[in-house]
Amino acid sequence: MKVKVLCRNPDDYVRETKKDLPKVPRNYDPSLHPFEVPREYTRALNATKLERTFAKPFIAALEGHRDGVNCMAKHPKSLSTVLSGACDGEVKIWNLTTRKCTRTVQAHEGFVRGMCVRFCGTSFLTVGDDKTVKQWKMESPGYGEKEEPINTVLGKTVFTGVDHHWRDAVFATCGQQVDIWDEQRTCPMRSYTWGVDSISSVRFNPIETHILGSCAADRSIVLYDLRKPTPLKKMILEMRTNALCWNPMEAFIFTAANENYKLYTYDMRNMDAPVIVHMDHVSAVLDVDYSPTGKEFVTASFDKSIRIFPFSSGHSREVYHTARMQHVTCVCWSSDNKYILCGSDEMNIRIWKANASEKLSLLSPREKAAKNYNQKLKEKFQHHPQVRRIARHRHLPKSIYNQISEQRIMREARRKKDANRRKHSKAGAVPIVPEKKQHVVAVLE
Repeated sequence: MKVKVLCRNPDDYVRETKKDLPKVPRNYDPSLHPFEVPREYTRALNATKLERTFAKPFIAALEGHRDGVNCMAKHPKSLSTVLSGACDGEVKIWNLTTRKCTRTVQAHEGFVRGMCVRFCGTSFLTVGDDKTVKQWKMESPGYGEKEEPINTVLGKTVFTGVDHHWRDAVFATCGQQVDIWDEQRTCPMRSYTWGVDSISSVRFNPIETHILGSCAADRSIVLYDLRKPTPLKKMILEMRTNALCWNPMEAFIFTAANENYKLYTYDMRNMDAPVIVHMDHVSAVLDVDYSPTGKEFVTASFDKSIRIFPFSSGHSREVYHTARMQHVTCVCWSSDNKYILCGSDEMNIRIWKANASEKLSLLSPREKAAKNYNQKLKEKFQHHPQVRRIARHRHLPKSIYNQISEQRIMREARRKKDANRRKHSKAGAVPIVPEKKQHVVAVLE
């Protein structure tokens, strides 16, 4: 004889919070919820409005420099440490937790042109207008000790940039040429030249660490391999490139900040045309830095604003500015992917949130669930006209707004002129050149 026993789990019908209240059962059959999409659309609209309402990205300003901030460097091991160099030769080390300067070094006479932290974080390098490369301890000197560099190298010309290898005791400087130095030697191990113009910036690849790139005043971008005695490739653009940054997740991808208000993302294996052209700035782009995830990058511009671009998009998702902020000369993204720091002409370093409406305090489980649910709703309805309009709207300074309108008129006039020339010319006499190929003059190997 078979006996069937009914077994009921109390968790299926009793609430966790109050045991005396029964659970409300819910049937997820779509036919029983005919108004689910309209309800979710309303929630997505409200979530988008609240996101813009609570978008307050500015956190704090680090004040203390007596001249414009010219360069910045982040610590590879410490999230709370950042270094800044000013136009008066002064270097400051900041503690972001307390938002105070922990150490000040009079490093150079004249501008601090570049700085970087050693891969292990024990020391940092600076270059300046006084034709010297100096290596300093990260720790403050003891009581009674003088503030002196560990090593000083005197060069023949002015150094305009410096970057350290990600794994070895090797660093690169740029000026009239790109020099590769060993920390234990006072003369360069190798020097690279291609042309006669000065080089403004040099960056090591964080993944393929023997690869580095540089930007020169002759409008060129040059790539080098430490294993080879000569440069790899040279690409010449229509206008000068001010800085470049490698994607930390994709070894072959780098983004270049150009004088023509645009940024170009290139694949170093095929440099005939950029992968993506990023446009939104209305003045020269001076610096660029990738997020640790490699999905976004932040740019600093002469138009007194910074913008955040998705790696795969031609337009920015965010623009940050303040009434007092002047020309932004340098920018960096923190290693925890939460903050952005920028230095500008009016002697301030500003700290911003990477996500303007993000809550920085600890979230309860209920808040996390609500945040994730709202995020999915916004992604689901992101292409709806009303949701897209609210999500994209940004208040801009009057000067930037007017320049955007003026540039739109100029682009439209140029497009009409090309169309008229094409219409009244022989077939093929005025070819259609895509935006990606308009600014590359030549690629040399």
